[in-house]
Amino acid sequence: MGDTREHPPVLPLVAVITRYADALDWARDKCVAAWGPVLLESPTFSFVETSYYDATMGPGLGKTFLAFAGDYDPGELATVKHQTNAWEAEYAALGRHPESRPLNLDPGYLTAAKLVLASTKDHAHRIYLGQGMYAEITLFYKHKRWQAHEYTFPDYRRDDYHEFFTKCRNALKRRAN
Repeated sequence: MGDTREHPPVLPLVAVITRYADALDWARDKCVAAWGPVLLESPTFSFVETSYYDATMGPGLGKTFLAFAGDYDPGELATVKHQTNAWEAEYAALGRHPESRPLNLDPGYLTAAKLVLASTKDHAHRIYLGQGMYAEITLFYKHKRWQAHEYTFPDYRRDDYHEFFTKCRNALKRRAN
């Protein structure tokens, strides 16, 4: 029988999809209150790999990644996904924009070996976490680079995303030392 151990530190992060700067600012404030200061923030990447969100979010979307300095228990990912879903609904209810979903928040965490994202949708490659939530290993780090699985979303295959995740990985490794 193996001995149990605490999970090593992880870097909490959230992908913010929106076409509105004020929505990004609002989301950043919510996340900082929950997980501490922003440690790293990506540029806003054009989110052009899919039109899946256009009907509810409008065209011309951007995706920004926020990584946080606070402590984070990866075992709480399902609870965190419920929290970010509630924030999406709260922002939409403010009525600042014509779209039904002006803000999308996808939480997860990064370890030295992988990027894990939460989802409300089940699929063959997702693990049930409880509370109606699932997790997937979206990327893994091997041979000194990020690598995709066959199911990895097309935008997560981008080199510019990988550059940001490498910065996150390096920051996490510095914190662990």
